[in-house]
Amino acid sequence: MFLKIAIVVAVIGGSLAGCSADSGPKEAGGTAVGAVAGGLIGNAIGGSAGNRLAGTVIGAAVGGLLGNRIGASLDEEDRRRAYAAQMQALESGPSGAPVAWRNPDDGRYGNVVPGPAYQANGATCRQYTETIYIDGRPQVARGTACRNPDGSWSAVE
Repeated sequence: MFLKIAIVVAVIGGSLAGCSADSGPKEAGGTAVGAVAGGLIGNAIGGSAGNRLAGTVIGAAVGGLLGNRIGASLDEEDRRRAYAAQMQALESGPSGAPVAWRNPDDGRYGNVVPGPAYQANGATCRQYTETIYIDGRPQVARGTACRNPDGSWSAVE
């Protein structure tokens, strides 16, 4: 079943990445990464088998569209810095205190504001708000991440 879901997500990601003939590698990469992440999140919160497939498809489509927009503006170093800030905020950031990042090479910046930690299904979870400034305009995303048994964090919403 997981293999079928992975194939669906890959096909949707590739299809969305190919929708914009004039898109560059950052847009295509952002679309593909967003589609895969959205598909995995949609699958994880889908519930029963039929709902999981629907959640995967919807999550991949939404994630692909959002990933395309952010991927159009962020390079690999921006994404690395944003991810590091997100992990720091989730792991040890005080609730409500922004953890900022900035790429001095291109001037892009953002922050992650974690919420309080709480327990859900035996895991430690935190809601967060991530703001990335693209051309001076904020792009805001909200989500929830839970700690995996291996200590890593995964977005669940």
